[in-house]
Amino acid sequence: MAQKILGVIGGSGLYNMKDLKVEKEVAVDTPYGAPSDPVVLGELGGVKLAFLPRHGVGHRIPPSGINYRANIFAMKKLGVERIVSVSAVGSMKEEIAPGHIVLPDQFIDRTHQRVGTFFTDGIVGHVSLADPICDDMHGHVLEASQKAGAVVHPGGTYVCIEGPQFSTRAESNVYRSWGVEVIGMTNVTEAKLAREAGICYVTIALATDYDCWHIEEEPVTLEQVLEIMHKNVELAQAILKEVVARPVLDRDCACGEAATKAIVTDPAKIPEQRKRDLEPLFGKL
Repeated sequence: MAQKILGVIGGSGLYNMKDLKVEKEVAVDTPYGAPSDPVVLGELGGVKLAFLPRHGVGHRIPPSGINYRANIFAMKKLGVERIVSVSAVGSMKEEIAPGHIVLPDQFIDRTHQRVGTFFTDGIVGHVSLADPICDDMHGHVLEASQKAGAVVHPGGTYVCIEGPQFSTRAESNVYRSWGVEVIGMTNVTEAKLAREAGICYVTIALATDYDCWHIEEEPVTLEQVLEIMHKNVELAQAILKEVVARPVLDRDCACGEAATKAIVTDPAKIPEQRKRDLEPLFGKL
């Protein structure tokens, strides 16, 4: 049996850990083109990890330009069953201060330029996204965050905007009226695709700013975000070390079966090339 692999999607700084044994980089071919960068394979605390910088090394790909389908497909093809996503977010509540960690359990999708499904081009399917975060993984990461000494908020809603611009004040106040906890530009698309691919998914959201709703603060700037982000890299690394210290790869959830009965297209009508392309995701169709 192949060794189980934990997938990690985030900044390239996440795999600059002194305790991580980097083995190799793998360029994964997918039907959707190339992922953001080659996947870095390594081992941390006896657990095999697959790291993928979502924006590419050097942060060169904007949120709308990320090849989300290729990224998730590459993880699945490598044998990843569970993904920990690490990303910077804006705080939409006073009590979530910059530097705090939020573990969202819900999303609101306000994107409009990206493809967030594998069910296109001759194949239709519908998976449940009522609870987009794997509850089992959420529990592991919550315990790990607390053990690492983070100030962690154990739930909440992440509103995902298209970007790359930050919100207007009017938009920010509308989202706050919805009761959301954080705002970002990437994670809902990853969560949707991970669910279709049968991969458990959890988000570690690193609050870097108060967006622009907090009138006592200056409007958010890139410099402000980057300063907090750099401070949070070590905290994120510490959380990952605690995550792998748990039986995080022992799956006892329904995430892997999400697409088992989701496909509604008559198999005889699915193009043969699509069947071959999607076999790593759904098996033989």
